[in-house]
Amino acid sequence: MEIDQHELYEYARLRLKQKKRLYFHFVLFFVGSIFMIVANKLLDVKPEINWYQWGIAVWGFIFALHFIRVFITDSFMNKKWERAQIDKLIMKQERKLEQIEKDFNQKNNISQ
Repeated sequence: MEIDQHELYEYARLRLKQKKRLYFHFVLFFVGSIFMIVANKLLDVKPEINWYQWGIAVWGFIFALHFIRVFITDSFMNKKWERAQIDKLIMKQERKLEQIEKDFNQKNNISQ
């Protein structure tokens, strides 16, 4: 397998793993929410307050963050994006070094 094909395969495998974990998180969230409602309403665990609403809200917020990470953030901040950012920073550093060298040579009247 060529390096490019291997990178594509690894990226696809990583994305599949991320999505699989997200789907598992959703199922766990759904079952956990039902359990919290049953525990609060039917099993009378602290029935004077509706604590399940807070539990579901917090867990839903965490699930939303997980969803955003998998489908929004990681979809455009992938290996290609990382390489472009690294190349951009390297070019910026090289330009700075060239400018410093040029300033040094001018200051010391060194001809190239």
